[in-house]
Order: sequence, then structure tokens, then C-alpha cells
Amino acid sequence: MNIIILGAGVIGVTQAYYLAKKGYKVTVFERHEGPALDTSHANAGQISPGYATPWAAPGIPFKAIKWMLEKHAPLAIRPTADLNQYKFMWDMFLNCNKEKYAINKSRLVRLSEYSRDCLIKLREDTGIYYENRSLGTTQLLRTKKQMEGIKADLEVLEKFNVPFEVLDAQGILNVEPGLKHSVNKLEGGLRLPNDETGDCFLFTNRLADIAKTIGVEFKFNQTVEDIIIENKKVKGIRANGEEYDADIVVDCLGTYTPFLLKKIGIKAPIYPLKGYSLTADIIDENASPTSTILDETYKIAITRFDKRIRIGGMAEISGYQINLNPKRRATLEFVTEDLFPGAGNLKTAIFWSGLRPKTPDSTPIIGGTEFENFYINAGHGTLGWTQSCGSASYLSDIIAGNQPEISTEGLDISRYAK
Repeated sequence: MNIIILGAGVIGVTQAYYLAKKGYKVTVFERHEGPALDTSHANAGQISPGYATPWAAPGIPFKAIKWMLEKHAPLAIRPTADLNQYKFMWDMFLNCNKEKYAINKSRLVRLSEYSRDCLIKLREDTGIYYENRSLGTTQLLRTKKQMEGIKADLEVLEKFNVPFEVLDAQGILNVEPGLKHSVNKLEGGLRLPNDETGDCFLFTNRLADIAKTIGVEFKFNQTVEDIIIENKKVKGIRANGEEYDADIVVDCLGTYTPFLLKKIGIKAPIYPLKGYSLTADIIDENASPTSTILDETYKIAITRFDKRIRIGGMAEISGYQINLNPKRRATLEFVTEDLFPGAGNLKTAIFWSGLRPKTPDSTPIIGGTEFENFYINAGHGTLGWTQSCGSASYLSDIIAGNQPEISTEGLDISRYAK
């Protein structure tokens, strides 16, 4: 059976690998010259199932108004002429209540925990190395209100048997001694010991090389122009003016999924959340993080690689532009120096931005569609790498006609038909 996958980001490459492992002939079409050159290129570097949290949460609409007046705001809204922007914002607003937050949080944790297990198995099977560390994530809480606010999340973590530790100042220093100069600014922390870190670009490219050894073919510099439908089934695709037949097509185009799916009558409510990152060389090992910290106030992650620090975060709802805003760089530098002064060379750091494919409820779209041989694996938002292996394994089981290892509830596009 011939399967075509659209997109060679971390989602597309992991999907190709898992399907090839099941014996399928897989071809990946990618518009860039290599894998992971869009959103997967320079993300925050965290694999964080324990921190799988919906952006649509109680209180966010009021916080968003307040953030508009702040210098280092974690969220910014730039109006565009695209009506989809306002539809997305409205639908996201409708998910900002306790009931929907609990449902969406449960879905994210279910998929993310499964994905962590799949990644561990993949690493055992392949020996893949991507500057990875398995030293957990520490969420830094600067206020008593934030400490109080984590209680609802702790209930979900307990429900899914996710280990965690609530930390005081000394507990924070025990796991992240580099915070010795800033721990007095913190009220406490939440440690998620099962979380991991690494370079997503390295992971995606090295997994693509492994996938090639088991038969996956990659076609780069290919713009997918259309999906060919015959008798209510997908016959193949058109890319760079040529037609390619397929028994099954899987969309892994992330942020650009809605444009292609619109051509075949499928509405995929995915919209870009623009994020930024800095990658800095380490100049003081003792002042650097040992793993990943997440600053809850500024929504910034600071992650340790072998000899580099990756600082990533923030969200702009501003359409499909990826220009580099110097104000966002200033925020990334401010948070880094506030927590880990002197750790990295920020003057020479590489500044980057990318578009995260976000759904209004923060849950990705994974599963079948009205066309029996067309599938979607997209819309993971800030959790693409965290959920990549689990999403690919899950969808591979569905395509193969096997019972998935986790519940299918609420994961495919049909939830938006209600």
C-alpha cells in the first residue's frame, strides 16, 4: 500500500517512520529543501507531557487585556484583514471556562503521556541522539496566586498518574542550582520529573535518516497544490504540476493545513500562534539551567542543550508573517538575565520565529475524515514535539485497522461538527 505524507516537520517525519515500521511504502512531500525548516526548526526544546496545558483557560481573556499594556507580555494580538483570525479568537474564548479546560487538559495529558512512552521506545529501538536529557521540567511560580492556581492541574496529573513535586525555594535550587541568584524572586515551583529536553531539529533530521533506511522516500522542494478526489475517495495529490497516486494521504502540514483542506471541502480550525526563540552559546556552566525551566509569568521556557541554551516562548496572533520583532528578543533576553544572569552569550544568540499550528481547544486533530483514505495529523500548537511520537503511533494503528493504545475520544476533526 502506497501512502503519501504531506509535510516533513517533526509530525510528518515521525508519521512516516511509524507507518514504514508497519510495512507501508511511504513517500513524504515537503516544500523546503530538507526536514524541520519551519516550526520544528528552533522550538523551545522541551518534551513536556507533564506541562501539556491548554492555552484556552479560565481567566485568559482578562489576562490578555492586561497583557496588552505590559512591556514583556506573553501574548500579543496584531489585527489583520483575515476573518479566520477573529473566528479563531472567538472559538478560543468559548473554551476559556473550567468545564472545557478540564476536558481539553485531559485530552492533552492522555496523548502527551502516551507520546513520552513512544519516544522512549523509539530511542531504545534506534539509539537516536539529539542532545537529549531526561532531567525533567521545573515550572517557576513567582506569586502566591500562581501557586494556588496549579491545584486544578495537579488533580489532572494525579488522575493520569503523572509524577510531580511541589517545590519550595530549596527544592528549586536542588534541581536547578543555576537559579541561586534569582530564587528569592520565586514563590515556589512545580517539578515534572518525567519531562525531557533536546534539539527538535536534530531529532527530526536524524529520524528522517533512519526512516530512509527502512524505505521512506523524501521529495523536497515540492509544493503540494491540490488533493485529487475521485468517487469520494482521495486518488492522490498534485505537486509542482505533477500528479502522484496514493492509496492513503496523510496531512501533516501544520499551520498550512486549512488552505489545502479547504479545496476538498474540509474546514480545519487551525490558526498560527507565532512564537520566538533565542539560541545562545553557554559561557558559564554553573550559571546555566540543567534541564528546562518554564517561567509561568512570562510563559518563557529556558532549555539546556549540550553547549547551548534555547530560550523560547510567547504567542502572537498576527497571521502568517514571521518577521522578527526586536521587542520579543528583548523579552527573551530580559527573562534569561533575570533568572540565569551571565549564563549565555545573548549578544551573539540566534533569533528565530515560527508559526505554531493551534486549534481553538488546544487539542490536535488526529484521525480520519469524511474521505475514507484521507487522514489528518496536525494542529499540535506548542506541543508538536511532545506529542509527535504518540500522535504518529496512534494514527498508524488507526490506518492499519488496529485498536489504538489510548482512547480515541475527542481527537479527530468530528469534534468540531458538534
